[in-house]
Amino acid sequence: MVLAHLRALVVACSAVLVLASCSSGDDTTLAGKADSSGRLTIAVAYDQPGLGVRRLDGSYRGFDVDVARYVARELGVEESGITFTEALPSDRETLLTSGAADLVVSSYSITDKRKEVIDFVGPYFVAGQDLLVRLTDERITGPDSLNSGNLKLCSVDNTTSAQYVKDRFAQSVQLVEYPNFSDCVTALLAEQVDALSTDDVILAGYAAQNPELLRVVNQPFSTEEYGIGMRKGDADSRAKVAAAVRKMIDSGEWRKSLETNVGESGYAIPDPPELAP
Repeated sequence: MVLAHLRALVVACSAVLVLASCSSGDDTTLAGKADSSGRLTIAVAYDQPGLGVRRLDGSYRGFDVDVARYVARELGVEESGITFTEALPSDRETLLTSGAADLVVSSYSITDKRKEVIDFVGPYFVAGQDLLVRLTDERITGPDSLNSGNLKLCSVDNTTSAQYVKDRFAQSVQLVEYPNFSDCVTALLAEQVDALSTDDVILAGYAAQNPELLRVVNQPFSTEEYGIGMRKGDADSRAKVAAAVRKMIDSGEWRKSLETNVGESGYAIPDPPELAP
C-alpha cells in the first residue's frame, strides 16, 4: 500500500514538472515572460498621429501600436495581455533598463549611442527628417533657411532631430525643447516657435490633423531608422521579435497598417526595409 502511494506521488510530481517545463520559460527573458505569464508591457507614443495615439476612450491606434500588437501576438500574448504605457522620448531607455517596459515601439531611431544601453530589432521602418511650419509661412523652405532671422526650432527632449539641424545646417537657429511633440505643435500654432523638426511620417500626421493651419516642407534631409527597443543581452528573444516583424512585412500586414494609419495624409508609403541581422 505504501509502495503504491509512493508510485502515485512520483507520477503526480513528474506530471507537474512536465507541465511546468512545457508551459513556461525563463521569465527573466522577454520570450520566457510572454510564454509563462501571457502578459507584456509595451511603451508606445500617446501623441503621434498615425504612429501612436491614446484616444479619449482609452484605446490605442497607430502603425507602431499595430507593430506592437503583432509582435506580442507572435510571442503568444493576446491584446488583452498587453499593458500599454507612455513612451516619452526622454524616458525610453530608462523604461527598458528599469524593467518598467518589456518593449518600446515608438518611432525609436536606432543610434550607436542608444545601442550602448539597449538592443534594437529593426529597422522596421525608415523615415526622413523634415520640417513642419505654419501654412502661410514662406520663410522656411528647408533646414538651411533656419539660419537667419532669429528663428526658433522646436523638438522633443532626448531626440536627435533639432540638434542635427543646428549642427549640420543652421548654427544660429534657437532650439526649443518640450516633453512631447504635441507641445511643439501647440507652440507652433501659437507662433512661439517657427518650425518643428522630426521624422516626416510624424509631421504628416500632424499636418493631416490641421491642414488649414500647418504644412510639411517636404524637403527631407536625413534618414531615420526605427527599431523596437528591448533590454540588452536577450539574444533568443531578440531573434523571436525579429521573426515576428519579418512575418508582419511578408504577410502584407505591415503595408496594410501604414495605409490605414497614414495613407490619408498623402504620405508616400515606402517599401519595407531590410532588418539587420
